[in-house]
Amino acid sequence: MEHDGPAGGPDKRALRRELLGARNGLTAAGVREAGRELAERALELPELAAGRTVAAYVSVGGEPATLPLLETLRARGVRVLLPALLPDNDLDWGEYTGPDSIDQIRHSGKMALFEPSGPRLGPDAVTGADVVLLPGLAVDAHGMRLGRGGGSYDRVLARLERAGARPLLVVLLYDTEVVAHVPAEAHDRPVHAVVTPSGVRRFPGA
Repeated sequence: MEHDGPAGGPDKRALRRELLGARNGLTAAGVREAGRELAERALELPELAAGRTVAAYVSVGGEPATLPLLETLRARGVRVLLPALLPDNDLDWGEYTGPDSIDQIRHSGKMALFEPSGPRLGPDAVTGADVVLLPGLAVDAHGMRLGRGGGSYDRVLARLERAGARPLLVVLLYDTEVVAHVPAEAHDRPVHAVVTPSGVRRFPGA
């Protein structure tokens, strides 16, 4: 996704290139299989299994496929919110009601994203979520997440903090993207857990 943390320094940029290169080598079948496994594993998180509103996203490119999880949540009666990218890189939100409720949108200078086609609910809608699923490229042992570098989810996390909202923050990744160290900056905030095809890991103190 084009939705994520600031571009950062050379260490972040080099790590992004390495991880994106690995994703580019994945097969479509591998991406789909990872998505099916993630959908099963994610519900091992009690907060997600019992959640009433979940802010999520539709995967693009080599990201682990999220549609199986979105459909599983919807079938369980969960209200699923999806982001829509605004011109300033902030995120608005809309509701996911099935595969026909998303459109592919190409933003200038960015990859095409899948966004909700229904009414926009406003950037503050995310503050009502019990769980926020975040895209990323890697996470380390302290829960520090490496994003794509666009800054959108930094704004989301800041908005949650301002509102006093404390949803469970979860990043969805491949097993190989849980790494020893992610370069962090002062404004970076850790996530609470990561879901990979092999299971769930929580981060102490996050």
